[in-house]
Amino acid sequence: MAEKFVGHIVMTVDGREIEVVSFNASRSTGKKPVATMNRKKRISGHAQGLTTFELSLEVAIPLDGSEPDWATIEDAKITLYPEGHDDQRESYLGCACTSVSAAYRVDGEAVRSLSMFALDYVRE
Repeated sequence: MAEKFVGHIVMTVDGREIEVVSFNASRSTGKKPVATMNRKKRISGHAQGLTTFELSLEVAIPLDGSEPDWATIEDAKITLYPEGHDDQRESYLGCACTSVSAAYRVDGEAVRSLSMFALDYVRE
């Protein structure tokens, strides 16, 4: 039986689809240890914090100059489409850009490196 992998990744900004070259997502649970004074001299539990989604991605730079102003991006949606038709998509919602940089590769490809955060994650 062949394994299934994610097919492609698309970012939607103001109704416009942008192809993503590479994508990394990190989810932080927000849990923090609670240090208390006790005889065992150990942490006695944890506090529930806020879950955060940190995203790192690269997008191709279009030749026609039609790329958006990345620094002002708010409420973007990034969707990972599976290869199979019966599999669920994964989407990061409410994405906002925190930093933008340019990267150039030996094989002639220029990309924008973006750091973003997402407000929510859903399986559709």
